[in-house]
Amino acid sequence: MHGATKLVSGDFGKTREGVSVRIFTLTNKHGMEATITNYGGRVVSLKVGGVDVVLGFDSLEGYLNDNPYFGALIGRYANRIGHAQFTLDGVLYKVPKNDGDNSLHGGTRGFDKVVWTPRELPDGGLELTYLSKDGEEGYPGNCKVTVIYHLTDGNELKIDYAASTDKDTVVNLTNHSYFNLGGGGDVLGHVLTLNADRFTPVDGGLIPTGVLKPVAGTPFDFRKATAIGARIEKDDEQLRLGKGYDHNWVLNKKAFELSLAARVEASGRVMEVWTTQPGIQFYTGNFLDGTIKGKGGKVIARRSALCLETQHFPDSPNKPKFPPVVLKPGMDFKSTTIYKFVK
Repeated sequence: MHGATKLVSGDFGKTREGVSVRIFTLTNKHGMEATITNYGGRVVSLKVGGVDVVLGFDSLEGYLNDNPYFGALIGRYANRIGHAQFTLDGVLYKVPKNDGDNSLHGGTRGFDKVVWTPRELPDGGLELTYLSKDGEEGYPGNCKVTVIYHLTDGNELKIDYAASTDKDTVVNLTNHSYFNLGGGGDVLGHVLTLNADRFTPVDGGLIPTGVLKPVAGTPFDFRKATAIGARIEKDDEQLRLGKGYDHNWVLNKKAFELSLAARVEASGRVMEVWTTQPGIQFYTGNFLDGTIKGKGGKVIARRSALCLETQHFPDSPNKPKFPPVVLKPGMDFKSTTIYKFVK
């Protein structure tokens, strides 16, 4: 049961092509509130105890302008694909280079930049659907994607993802919300726990090398609760490459099992991240540089938020030893991620 969530909808303006966009507000009995738009499936705000704990904009215009994926649904392939290409069934597919020599978050016009078809569910949930056509951003297959948001009375923002295809393709879906549990300031004092014994080191293009490296003895060991800023400036090659944390952790879990991946504590709030996915990208807003103004005209500074993107590993289409990301006709991709506020 998802509880007595209330959902109301309103107008959020139009895209530059003139397509109408909606905004939806979900509230639970405790007064927690999630606001989501069908433009990019973005979480616009998430209020816990009256404090908005995610970055974003007050209007659609901010999301239409260049921004680092605030609150967005990401696909068809979340994170990076090395050299912007992969081979599937003996065919070489080239996807857009939008991150140096690599492809990032689905390409030039990923799922974050499309208008999804919304449907209000009888239980107070919000369903978004999108058909990614064969060849879109270079990816094969007509891929139908459904994402359902629920805000439960257990103070959980629950996201269920599903996808199907009519041709072999690759799929990796996530949400790219930027969290600050204090509602402002930097996140270096946020205390993080990650349920992961290993992470995937990267090369100079932030593409995994293919190695699964133990976190023990490195600044990447968050198996015990540790302040994010405690080791972020250490003299470490991987931290230098990411300009901080911008890496994938290999979660300690069974395949497809819904389990606790991460826990963040700050300003008297505690957020848990639960997922069925095998990995989680922890990113400390290293490329935020103060050039963007968010809600209320507030400048968004470096390391003013963190991301915990549940996912398959970056560049998996080119790394056969990583968990598989190929979706075939007749198969269903399904995953669940929950952002749960326990305090």
